[in-house]
Amino acid sequence: MDWLPLLSTLAGAAIGIVATLIADRNRWRHEDVKELLRLRLDIYTQYTTTVKVLGETLRALAEREHPSDDERALALRGAFRDSGIAIASERMWLIAPQPVVRASNSVFHCLRRICDGYVEGIAVSSPEDRAHWEARGKAAAKMRKLMREDLGVGPLTERHSLLLNDNNNPAAP
Repeated sequence: MDWLPLLSTLAGAAIGIVATLIADRNRWRHEDVKELLRLRLDIYTQYTTTVKVLGETLRALAEREHPSDDERALALRGAFRDSGIAIASERMWLIAPQPVVRASNSVFHCLRRICDGYVEGIAVSSPEDRAHWEARGKAAAKMRKLMREDLGVGPLTERHSLLLNDNNNPAAP
């Protein structure tokens, strides 16, 4: 019996099976990478949205009249707690690379300082308030830059900037 045709058929089948397994493994790995990228995009979007909404909420509460300083403090701290920023921050700590975590943590602490400043009675648009918002803006810009790099998105040609008020001065966000 001639074994050569049988061996060549078996060798061809083995090569075909191995090639198929390697292609499937590469496809699965590629899908895993894409899924992780989608997950990070979701987490980054949730975090940046939470940061934006919380900042607007804190500012609106600080501008509002309150029956007492204690009620003002309660409203501001409640807004911070209820914003979901703690959950969004924990998701960042679990998924994001360390530079993005550090940057998002910096933004978190900037918002905490803004909240605490309003609780202590800092007036909206005062020099100290503007300094807090400027620090938050710089921290957020750095965070977004790192997020974009992590997602493989190129840098922006324009930056997120504050709108100008009627006196051509930056209006606090």
